[in-house]
Amino acid sequence: MNTTIINTTKGLLVAIGTILLVFLVIIGLWFFRDNASEISDRLDMRSWVAFHDGQHNSNTDLIFWKGHFYLVHQNSPYHMASEKAKLILHRSVDAKEWETITTFNVPGEDIRDPKFAAIRGKLIIYVLKNRGFEPAPYGTAISTSTDGKNWTALEDIEPTGWLFWRPKTRDEKTWYTTAYWKDHGRSILLKSADGINWSIVSKIHEGDRNDETAMEFMNDGRILVTARLEGDRAWHQGSMNARTLIATSRFPYTSWNKNISRLTRLDGPVLFSYRGKIYAVARFDPEQYDHWYGMSSLLGRKRTSIYRVSPEKLTRLTDLPSAGDTSYPGIVMKDGYLYISYYTSNIDGDYPWLLGLVTESNIMMARIPLENIRTIKE
Repeated sequence: MNTTIINTTKGLLVAIGTILLVFLVIIGLWFFRDNASEISDRLDMRSWVAFHDGQHNSNTDLIFWKGHFYLVHQNSPYHMASEKAKLILHRSVDAKEWETITTFNVPGEDIRDPKFAAIRGKLIIYVLKNRGFEPAPYGTAISTSTDGKNWTALEDIEPTGWLFWRPKTRDEKTWYTTAYWKDHGRSILLKSADGINWSIVSKIHEGDRNDETAMEFMNDGRILVTARLEGDRAWHQGSMNARTLIATSRFPYTSWNKNISRLTRLDGPVLFSYRGKIYAVARFDPEQYDHWYGMSSLLGRKRTSIYRVSPEKLTRLTDLPSAGDTSYPGIVMKDGYLYISYYTSNIDGDYPWLLGLVTESNIMMARIPLENIRTIKE
């Protein structure tokens, strides 16, 4: 064999070996670096693992209904879509010891992002159905129960193509929910009297790859909305113009006043109000825009964090114990405490989202005195 070819081949193999070695060293450093979550010392938080089976558990929601906590979450081999994905429903009297009630799945498809609502004596679970490997749900389905143990088969609901978030009400008569379009780029407000039949009230936003959109009522009756704006998204590199929309509207909720926060891209949000203030629990990107990659890059770290939300801005108050792939919480306010369900990769390290997507994750519970959240300074 020609000496030049031999030397070229050796050089190429050395280069490939060097790149692989550097990559493995970087992965090792990422995997074993200490967790740098910023947890407020005012929380007096108690946290524990609610569910763990070695799978990738994610996408939680939580409700207290008829004497029990109900917890639902996705269970899958990894973060990306899988035909093996299912939703597992548990219930508990104390949020510590959980009884598994049932599972939900869509044969041959992925299922994720469950949301609870208790409407007209029924407990309802809204779920998103997904076919593509990259999570991009195409519609919303529901299952209902009158006792929490026996559930109807999943049925698609209209309007088709809209992906529902959490329904809310002020008077137990009219329910409102936000929803975003299956192809991204639009969000709307809907209303219903029974949680099953919905009509469109208004368009909230259009553009910016508008994604997950959540809502909460303000004391004066306005609705406040946050929306995940992905911008010019790239999985590996994130986006330098990803951000969060904050919008408000007065009854009858047909026009919206808007502001933008660049604190983070608010992924998987749940909003709640306490003593006249609105709070969010959602994902935080601690690297923000300080690297060659942008917001929500596969190389960045993630947190589940608590925010104070005003019509003008987001303020991050504290992290929860979290790392890797994390967020998508549910909340219950009960007996002066805030109970939070969420998921996270192993919190002993602080590795990037890329590793969190393909490794196991646990369903966590946190319990925090509500007054402690209220008194955290901005």
